[in-house]
Amino acid sequence: MLIAFHKPFGVISQFTDDGSHRVTLAAFRFPPGVYPLGRLDADTEGLLLLSDEAPLNARLLLPEQRHTREYWAQVENVPTPGALQELANGIEIQGRRTLPCRAWVLDPQPDIAARNPPIRYRKSVLTRWLGLELMEGKNRQVRRMTAAIGHPTLRLLRVRIGRFGLGQLPAGSWKLLTQEEKALVFA
Repeated sequence: MLIAFHKPFGVISQFTDDGSHRVTLAAFRFPPGVYPLGRLDADTEGLLLLSDEAPLNARLLLPEQRHTREYWAQVENVPTPGALQELANGIEIQGRRTLPCRAWVLDPQPDIAARNPPIRYRKSVLTRWLGLELMEGKNRQVRRMTAAIGHPTLRLLRVRIGRFGLGQLPAGSWKLLTQEEKALVFA
């Protein structure tokens, strides 16, 4: 089985408590025997897949599979076309160059429900939502990439894996994917 979950802010991508007192996946009553395919850090929201099929992990997570993931990042200020091109070309972070990706300013800017707790707000600093399509997903990669070009990420959502999008699935909700939806994940 393959499950799409809209992971809320503050939830850790594991079933066991890590001592941080954060909410775990156990709070969402998934079917027995499933585990997350990949991770989203506690500060990142959005699409997390869970399965009881071990081979799916490699199919989704290995960069050689060239499996795309789309993120929306709300960043400080408005990145220039040159800054977006830097992201697209790959950024040096932690001694390693990220793979090339697609990076763009979302137009129109999405209307996303406020987060609890809200992001920091400064009257004098504009924010913009960017779209980033990656084929890899290292720890806090999007946050490190946007910080490297001078536009720290304030809020981050994963909205698509393969061709399967999060759509209107509410935060904290999950659904079992149909065969057609499962095919979109691996398309």
